[in-house]
Amino acid sequence: MTSLLCITIISLTLAGSAFSLPTGSASQLKVKVFADLGSNVTLPCRLLSQDAMAFGNNGMRIKWTKVEDDEALNKDVLLSMGFHKKTYGGFENRVFLQELDHEDASIVITDFSRDDVGKYHCEIINGVEDSMQEVSLEVLGGLIDGVVFPYTPLVTRYNLNFDDAVQACQKQNASVATFDQLFDAWKGGLDWCNAGWLSDGTVQYPINNPRGPCGGTNNGPGLRSYGRRDKQISRFDVFCFSSALTGHFYWLVQPDRLTFDEAVQACLDDGAEIAKVGHIYSAWKLDSYDRCDAGWLADASVRYPISRPRKNCSPEEAAVRLLGFPDKTQKSYGVYCFKEQ
Repeated sequence: MTSLLCITIISLTLAGSAFSLPTGSASQLKVKVFADLGSNVTLPCRLLSQDAMAFGNNGMRIKWTKVEDDEALNKDVLLSMGFHKKTYGGFENRVFLQELDHEDASIVITDFSRDDVGKYHCEIINGVEDSMQEVSLEVLGGLIDGVVFPYTPLVTRYNLNFDDAVQACQKQNASVATFDQLFDAWKGGLDWCNAGWLSDGTVQYPINNPRGPCGGTNNGPGLRSYGRRDKQISRFDVFCFSSALTGHFYWLVQPDRLTFDEAVQACLDDGAEIAKVGHIYSAWKLDSYDRCDAGWLADASVRYPISRPRKNCSPEEAAVRLLGFPDKTQKSYGVYCFKEQ
């Protein structure tokens, strides 16, 4: 697929004169890049001074890092020293230096996914000038204003006809997802082996990691479709779509664990309502909400959102974790609340 660089917002901060860049000074350039999920995207980075090319690019050290608010969670992306280049982790074999000329330290990220969204630092050291440039990578349109999530209510899976599916999503502050929304979610990495209703009356499910029980290994990644089904007789799960929050989603600090009824009341006493499943997904996906505490939600499920995977807290992937639908009288969990603005 072709690279897509649609909107770039640039600001320049110089340590020195506001009008010139003295030799040996540090500089910082900030760029914002928007791209479609699944596309190849270029993150720009260049030497800012025309006088700093004494050694050519073979004498230049380039380091790209994906940075987080907590520096301990930073991820190395690419390191280049002369002819030696190395990529790391999930960026391996997927990120390349563009190298259009001797001043170019830009990288190309192939198959842009939701996990790539965030802030990147490009460091250039060439013996004359040190440069630090910041690039923010965001999704263009599509899921930027919402999130698709699979939903199964308290009863066993594959128990919703189409009308039930519509109501189930509405009860969770969401709507039944469209084909385009599910397709964008699949491009962003959604992989789910249970089939669910879409708004056009078809039943489909997204697979990024083909495997035997999920349509077989002979088929590549993509949306698996059961086609249009009888809206009254057929029973499946549903894919819901929740928009960006219009209020405040939060963990309610309490001295003790709560039953479900106590959780509902605790949120009311705080001037809020117990949060719905759509709320937790929107907070997790769109606001990077992260908390490793299991809490009651309005459908009597217990879940917790992890945007920064770590030991004992969804170590393999960012996800909203479901602990199930425990006995409502069980006094083992906290609660997530939502307060409208």
